[in-house]
Amino acid sequence: MPTPAERISKDIMLFEKNDAEISSKHLDYNQEKIIKLARMYANDSRSFLEKGDLYTAFSCISYAHGLLDAILKLNE
Repeated sequence: MPTPAERISKDIMLFEKNDAEISSKHLDYNQEKIIKLARMYANDSRSFLEKGDLYTAFSCISYAHGLLDAILKLNE
């Protein structure tokens, strides 16, 4: 069973994979703004993970995934 830090790292890597996928799609201005916000949350997650604040790191990456998933669903 992975440690919480390993789980968060895996979630960050999954976000990066999905972010690369969405980069190939045509997005409107508002969708681009949401993607930028999702990337900011992912960066915050990395920072909190490095500081050992796992609760906040997990919250940030979860929120980033939610924003990204919403844009992916809109563009199916």
